[in-house]
This record gives sequence, structure tokens and C-alpha cells, in this order.
Amino acid sequence: MKRPSSHGRRPPQGPSQRQLRAGELVRHALVEIFREEEINDPVLAGVSVTVTEVRVSPDLRHATVFVEPLGGEHADEVVQALNRHARFLRGHLGRAIELRFTPELKFLHDESFNEAARMAKLFDDPKVRQDLTPQPPSDSWKDED
Repeated sequence: MKRPSSHGRRPPQGPSQRQLRAGELVRHALVEIFREEEINDPVLAGVSVTVTEVRVSPDLRHATVFVEPLGGEHADEVVQALNRHARFLRGHLGRAIELRFTPELKFLHDESFNEAARMAKLFDDPKVRQDLTPQPPSDSWKDED
């Protein structure tokens, strides 16, 4: 019995265990770098940045870093500033982690907090709330006799 051919295509898969480990390693190292290093940029002065997730490419040469400034204010400007300083941060990252290659960093704003707030607001809507509360069982089936 021959297996059906997928013509070289594999079903989409999530990141490998290696990518997940490398992403967490990079995330922890970046948190330490942000905590200890001074980045000379007026946009980043006094701003606390949360690194929420790091996604690493399969070859571990590129990393997408999802960040959220504390309070969520001026997120686009903060992300642009971090991308301007990506080479500086990559240099510090290379000294902080032990990987064959230090990944190139690309910073993006993490929209998951905004999405969670939108969903919470949606669930608080009275029209939606009425659908979420359990209704008492109806006795209408008894009337059919």
C-alpha cells in the first residue's frame, strides 16, 4: 500500500524544541541587557520595555522580538528606536549567550495585550453577557402533550 504523495509539502508545523529553547534564551538575555545597559536614545530614556516573546527562525539566524512598553504608550516610537539600536543590542546579546550565530534582531510591538483588552471589553458587553449566563431550563416541552 502506497502512502499518498504530498509532493514534497509537509503540513505546517510549529517551532521546533530547539527554536523554542533558543527563543527563551534570547528573551532572557535581552531582559538582562535592557536592565543593565544604557541605550542612548531619548525615546528609550526612562521607558521600561517588556520582552513578551522571541520567535527564532529555523536556522537560528533571525529573531523576531515582541515587546510592549510599560503602559503601552508610544509603542511605535519605542519599537522604531529598538530597531535603530538592533546592532548594538545584537553585540551585547552575542556576549551574553552561547549560540553558534547571534541572531539578527527585529523588534515588533506585541499586539496581544491590546487584543486581550478588546476581548475583555467584548465579554463585558451586556448583549454578550446575556448569552454567557446559563438560562434556566425551559418547561415548554411539557406543554406539548
